Amino acid sequence: MKDLNSRNVIMGLQHTFVMFGATVLVPILTGLDVGITLLATGIGTLIFHILTKGIVPIYLGSSFAFIAAITSISASSGQAYALGGIFGVGVMFMLVSLLLKYISIDVLHKILPAWVTGPMIVLIGLILAPVAISNANGANSQTLTAQIGTNGCWLLALSTFAVSVFVKIYFEKIGLKFLSMLPVLISLIFGFAISAILGIIDFSKVIEASWYGLPQFTTPKFSVSALSITVPIAFVAIVEHFGDVLAIGNVVGKDFLKNPGVHRTLFGDGVASCISSAMGGPVLTTYSENTGAIALTGNKNPIIMRVAATFAIFLAFIPKFTELIKVIPGPVIGGISILLFGMISSIGIKNMIDAKVDFTNPKILIIAASMLVIGLGNAEFTYGNFTLKGLGLAAVIGITLNLILNFSDIFRRKNG
Repeated sequence: MKDLNSRNVIMGLQHTFVMFGATVLVPILTGLDVGITLLATGIGTLIFHILTKGIVPIYLGSSFAFIAAITSISASSGQAYALGGIFGVGVMFMLVSLLLKYISIDVLHKILPAWVTGPMIVLIGLILAPVAISNANGANSQTLTAQIGTNGCWLLALSTFAVSVFVKIYFEKIGLKFLSMLPVLISLIFGFAISAILGIIDFSKVIEASWYGLPQFTTPKFSVSALSITVPIAFVAIVEHFGDVLAIGNVVGKDFLKNPGVHRTLFGDGVASCISSAMGGPVLTTYSENTGAIALTGNKNPIIMRVAATFAIFLAFIPKFTELIKVIPGPVIGGISILLFGMISSIGIKNMIDAKVDFTNPKILIIAASMLVIGLGNAEFTYGNFTLKGLGLAAVIGITLNLILNFSDIFRRKNG
């Protein structure tokens, strides 16, 4: 690989740390194996790049949309059946991708204009905001808040945040251009070091863990009931996938809906998810932390994602390292996330500015306003085992309203 050099290797290592927190949170909450999840994301990302011509700077992470479904199925039927449901999601991704192959890019852009995709990207970042704040204020760790209090957690988070901003803004001005592209890694090391000095990190599990070990592989089993729960949620993830691909395209200034095509990117998600479930891992999709990291660091070369994937595969077999990552205090992750998630929403705003969206048009205002309230309010529509809420519901509402309110305009342009 001609772009593989020491600089890109270091940036790939940084990206491994960026994706780690969000990626391992799903197995931690659902009981899936962390090592398997790392292995699955690494292999899945490499396969994704092969299927998408290697031009999309995306790292596949575990989807948050399926946490409740996996937990519910595991509790009632066993984890193996939850994995079978995940396999069904991967198949659904691939089936929908085959349909998208025959829809022209012009039609896709009419269905998803900037006044629909912009609010969708804004929502991706804002919906994640509570996650950043919960980490920053120590709400996810009673032990930590008991040690240093809520104010102490915020001080640690804001210190980490300040270091990342300082590195990004000022390092280049003082001649440290390369280091200025590593704000996440440097601030993460800083926050971890301060936490260790303060004595708020419990290293006991790290010490007990071995240096080498195989992750816990689990074979999926299949049932109609499990599939009936997970497969409908696939459509929520598909809508989110559109938003993520559009967001990353806006960051790097390319239209990935056109090349390599959203049918290829979604097919990549599907293949990766099937392989992941076969090993015992979660649904793998494009995800927002990846977009935020690229916007923050400016590292747009897809090879960096492949380097990160290789690191993830390697680290999956080092239990001591996976335990070390898990003890990084929440406020450190939260401080970095404030910047990452805010970057995502800012990209959505930039998208609408670049497209010169006319907000004096009441139709556009109605569409954007409806999406923002429904998404931020986490509105929910439920029918049987099918549930659509938050970002997924907001996207469906936005697309539907756009087709209804602007149908005549689209028709006149087509025939005028």
